[in-house]
Amino acid sequence: MGKVAYYTKEGLDKLKAELNDLKTKGRADIAKQIAEARDKGDLSENAEYDAAKDAQGHLEAKIAQLEEVVGNARVIDETSIDTSKVSILSKVKIKNTKNGAVFTYSLVSEEEADLKASKISVQSPIGKGLLGKKAGDSAKIQTPGGEIEFEIIEIGI
Repeated sequence: MGKVAYYTKEGLDKLKAELNDLKTKGRADIAKQIAEARDKGDLSENAEYDAAKDAQGHLEAKIAQLEEVVGNARVIDETSIDTSKVSILSKVKIKNTKNGAVFTYSLVSEEEADLKASKISVQSPIGKGLLGKKAGDSAKIQTPGGEIEFEIIEIGI
């Protein structure tokens, strides 16, 4: 039994689409590669056949892993998010107290994290450091570049 992870509806739909694609198109592509390699004769010295069988093993492992993730996924009801403190799916506006830089991040599951889209994982150092804090609190967070202190300016959705 894997760990339960929380997703936005959009994030879970994306995972389900990827899983479906691997099960249909992915499996069909591998079956075709195996059939083509098999048609080339002697399987004992057929590197293409071995490579296709390896690829099949990797694909099936990825499908099994994704099925477990999807099976343990829970969609978060965004209307039930408590904005008095930082939690998963919170949109947090923070200020670096040293240089005054202001950032806004959404805290999401590890799989949905995307720094370019300002979505950081609740597992990341900043994500962990912000969880449970309230607006006006400050958080000292150990980052690879040293300790940084952030002030939580605003929490929303």
